[in-house]
Formats: sequence, structure tokens, C-alpha cells
Amino acid sequence: METLSLLNPKNSKAKFNNLTNETINDLSLEFICQTLTEDEYERNVILKIMSQITSDTQTVKYRGDVFEDFLKFPKLRNVLAELLKELANLRDLERFQKDSEASSLWKLINRLREIDGYVKCITEMKKCLEETDIQSEGLKNLKNYLDNIYSQSGFPQLKADISETFKKAQKLKSVTIGVNLDDLLRPKTAGILSLNDKEFSNSGLMTHFVNFVNTKDELHHGTDITDIKKFHPASPKFKEEHAGFGKIEQNAAVGYVTISSGDSATGGDPLSDSMKKAVTEIMKKTVREIQSTLLKYVNVSGYSLVSLMPEIVFYIRWAELVDKIHSKGLKMCKAEVLPENERKFSAKEIYNLKLAIKRVNGEEFDIVSNDINFNDDNGRVFILTGPNRGGKTTFTQAVGLAFLLAQNGIYTPCSNLKISPCDNIFTHFPADENDTVDLGRLGEESKRLWEIFDVATDKSLLLLNESLATTNVSEGLFIARDVVKAMCYLGVRSIFNTHMHDLAKDLETLNNDKQNKSTAESLVTGVDKGERSFKVYVSPPQGSSYARDIAKKYGVTFEQIKSNIDSKTK
Repeated sequence: METLSLLNPKNSKAKFNNLTNETINDLSLEFICQTLTEDEYERNVILKIMSQITSDTQTVKYRGDVFEDFLKFPKLRNVLAELLKELANLRDLERFQKDSEASSLWKLINRLREIDGYVKCITEMKKCLEETDIQSEGLKNLKNYLDNIYSQSGFPQLKADISETFKKAQKLKSVTIGVNLDDLLRPKTAGILSLNDKEFSNSGLMTHFVNFVNTKDELHHGTDITDIKKFHPASPKFKEEHAGFGKIEQNAAVGYVTISSGDSATGGDPLSDSMKKAVTEIMKKTVREIQSTLLKYVNVSGYSLVSLMPEIVFYIRWAELVDKIHSKGLKMCKAEVLPENERKFSAKEIYNLKLAIKRVNGEEFDIVSNDINFNDDNGRVFILTGPNRGGKTTFTQAVGLAFLLAQNGIYTPCSNLKISPCDNIFTHFPADENDTVDLGRLGEESKRLWEIFDVATDKSLLLLNESLATTNVSEGLFIARDVVKAMCYLGVRSIFNTHMHDLAKDLETLNNDKQNKSTAESLVTGVDKGERSFKVYVSPPQGSSYARDIAKKYGVTFEQIKSNIDSKTK
């Protein structure tokens, strides 16, 4: 059967790399997935999709177009969200089919349910896509896929057959069960006495009980169930060898009979075991009729649609979040995808997705956006310096999330984005103190950097956050300079945010090295009148300028203090 995907184009040869656990943690992907959905299954499938990244431009464009359709058409999302429930039932039925303990009739009934759910999904998806002005290749492929199934599988006759077959199976409305007692009057076995085409009713049971207690004898002689069968006509006629009695376990500790619970789908307790065997045996004719119907549609399977569940969940939940972000007046845009070998990234008014999520969750604050360009003219390795809590980490993370969202086809937090996809995102954030016992912090961080350089390419993105910041500044600076030089030589795109201002000085010598595939540039987070502005711009490192701004703001420069002292002595 044809493989269909809303994430990957037909005959795609895209290669995927897994994000490291460190990158997943440093980009807060688990937090973001928890924001997208409260459902554990949905969180897991979204995280799995997001954790695999490709630089294949065809795949990135394909996903972007599909997501845009999901975003533009809320009705499409709503219909597919409802069908997710039906697809979940199909998924559960697939598991049931693998249960060897299920009785023949129950398997056949569930196969009928599966095909009935499949028919519903096909019909409603087809109708919805026909009524929607979809533009993406992915959803057009799905529409064509559904059209072919509808026309080739004889859907009108299929729906009629399923409806008629269900009616035959559903004639069974109730079961009469007989229970045998031991010498202490405890139930010891139970089994089917008759299959009935009517449900038991309270009034009918009461009438039968009154007739019974009005008889001369206290006990009903023998096991004749003629009266019961007349009151509740059995179909087919009961035969003694079909009673299907099963043993009932007793719980001596509590003094009453218990039936062990089993699989809710297959009936794993003794009474259900005997019942399903008896029902299958007695209803041989119905079983044969259902089998005959199913044989005509042996190749009909809904599992190809079940495989789309994670992809549909992924697009729906992200579209819902982007809608909420838009409702807060924040900008999100579709990325323009550039050839990967150009290694470009140009973002206008970029901000961190986590800030948008906080706004969606009700927090009120201003979000400062920035521009950044990775290219031949502006450099590809940026050394970001600035004051504590000046937004360096937030900005670094924002760039990583923009890459990740864009390459998964999701709108990104900026007003305009042009991107050459990266083949992987590597992060190097401060290590947990517990991980540095054996090697020390500097040794552990150096080891992690070596592991990154061992697999990174010139298409990779490296995000370093206060890396190599040790108590011995000269040691950290020595290694950091070699790391920056290595990044320029390899040709990666990178943001290295650091307090080592000297690292961002004298970059001209480094950039004059003709061996390098990337140039380095200094970025700073700004300060305006002693306050952090959270604006990022290309500039030489400010060094002590921020401290001087703060000193001026609070009047503690030497000149200000001297002036104040002098004014008091006059």
C-alpha cells in the first residue's frame, strides 16, 4: 500500500539527525511540548518529531506548506481533531487484532468496527478536503489518496455491507446465565443458558420473579429454562452442550465470590471466557456471514491513516499555539527557505518563543525583538557580550528555536525570516555540577566541545552559553580562543555568549585567515541610560562601559562623589 506522510514528500531522500539530550534540554523542548498539549501521548509524538532535524530544503518547504494550510483553515483542524478520536479507536483495534485469546466472533465484530471507523474517516476527510482551498502538496496528496480509495474500494457497497452485517450481529441483545452452587451454597460454575434477541427489562424481571415466588415449591425443580426462553426468545435454540460453563474463583477472606478481572477488550475472566466461546459456537451462522462479508474487503485497512495520527497531532497543536500567539499581537512568520550550502540566516524582529508562551499564559510584559544575519558580509560566528541578565541567553536560545521551528515547517517568532537549513543544532550550556566531579568543570566542558566538533559540519549551528567560564579567566580564555578559531575554520554558524570580553577583541587577525570558511563578529546587548535595553547589535565589546553607566545612574562615579563631597564642605 502507498506510504503517505504529511511530514515528508514522496520519494524523499532526506537524512535526519537526532538532537542531543543537551540540546533538547537547553532549548526547553519538553517545556514547549507541555505548553502544546496536556496529553502525554501527544507530547511524546511531538517531541519525537521535533527531536529529528533535516537540512533537506524540499522537506522543509513541504512541511511549511502543510502547516500553513493547517493554520489558515481552523475548520480543517477541527474536523481532523474529531477524527483523531476515531483514529485512536482504529489504533486500539489494531492492538486487539494481535490478541490470540480473542474469540472468533469478537475478532470479527472488531474487524467490522475497524472497517466502519475507516469508512467514517475516509468519508469525512475526503469531504472536508474537497471543501477547503488547500494549497500544500502534502494535503493534496492526502486528498488524492482518499479519492482513489473511495473510487477503487467500492465505498457505497462497502458502507451498505457493513451496515447490514452489523444489524445481523446486533440481534444478540442479552444473555441468560446459569450459576451452579456448591454444598455451602457458593457459586462454583457459570455458563450461557440462552442467547436472546431482546434486552432484559426491570418490569419483565419483576413479573417473572412474582410468578416464581407464587409457586407452591420454594425451589425450581431441575434446570428447565423453558419459561425463561419463552419470555426471552432465544435465537438460535439453546443446546445443552453449548452451555460453556467456566469455573468461578472464590475469595475466602471476604466471604463472597469474585471473578478475576482481565482484558477489557477480550474478556479475560472465567465467565467471559466461557461466554465468548459459547456465543461463537452458537452463532455459527452469523460468524460465517460476517466472515463472508469481510473476505470481500480483505485488503481494506485503516492502518495507513493511523500512521498519520502523530503528524496530524503535530500540525494541529502547533497551529493552535501560533493562533494564540497571534491573538496577543505578536508576530510569527513563515520562513523563506534558501539553499543549505549558502549557510545563511536572516531574521527581522526575532524574539524567544518562550516569551510568547508566557504572554499566552497571561503574563504581561514587553518583548524586545532584534535583527540578526548570518552571511558572508556580516559573519557567521558571533561573540555576544553584555551585562548579567541582559538577555544574552534568551537571545541565544531564540536563534536556536527559530532554526528548529522553521525546519519543522512551523511559523517562527519574527516578522521575516530567510534560512538555509542546518543539519543539526548543538548547544553547550553550563554543565551540572554533579557532572563535573571527575574532570572538573573546565575538563568536562572541553570534553563536550570535542564531542561536538567530532560530528559538526559547516552546515551545523552551534550555540555556546557562558562556555569555559571558570574562576581562572586566563585558562578559559585560552581555550575559548581556539574554539572560536576552530568554528571559523569549520564554517559553522554560531553564537558564543560570554563574559570574556577579550574574546571579542582583535577579530580582524582571525578574519584575515584565508583558511577559514566563516568570519567572526562581535555582538553586544545594549544598555540605555543605565538600564538593560535587551537590544542586540554589532559593536566592539563594551568592557566596563555598562558598569560606568550604572555608576552614573546611581551617582557613584568618582566625579559625582567628589562633587557631592565638595558641595557639602562649602
